[in-house]
Amino acid sequence: MISQRELVSLTGLPLAAIRELIPRLEAEGLIRTIPQRGMTIAEVGPKLVKDAFEFRLFLEIQAVKYFTKHAPDKLVGKLLEETKEIIARCESGDSSDTNSLKLIGDAQAVDWNLHGQIIKTLNNKIIIDAYRVNSIKIRLIKLEQTSLSRVNVVSTMNEHLDIISAVQLRDQDAAERALIKHIENARSRAVNN
Repeated sequence: MISQRELVSLTGLPLAAIRELIPRLEAEGLIRTIPQRGMTIAEVGPKLVKDAFEFRLFLEIQAVKYFTKHAPDKLVGKLLEETKEIIARCESGDSSDTNSLKLIGDAQAVDWNLHGQIIKTLNNKIIIDAYRVNSIKIRLIKLEQTSLSRVNVVSTMNEHLDIISAVQLRDQDAAERALIKHIENARSRAVNN
């Protein structure tokens, strides 16, 4: 449970802004208000996992087809380099806790960036906003149940390489297959962890 005043303290936003955001967050299913008690963050359960990943797959399948056809070569090259850099860092053998945490954080950022770029290429505000809200739900799931670990970073980044390679070849079918495999693996990690 968290109160509006605690949210003000945590976020630094004024109370009026918090009060304005609450109905929007409730409408998106991200919080639930309990009168006279406060708010709770969305409960992460099997239904939320199923729905969030299903919606993600639904949006990204169409988006990756468009991305494959229209993404600028420079952007695709940048995504490829970011992905390869994460793999190289994993394979470098430095496994100290500090570096592992930074590596995992950086890998997660590269992961989110690839998917975000695929969606942003559509240049459709409605889809981008819906995807952003669903991404918040996915992040809640990851915080609660699963996230990248040093063990699965390389396999996740290799899945990215498969997507990016298909995009470089402008092969929409291969990009779609690689994306589906990647998202299904992410969903499997969320369900099994």
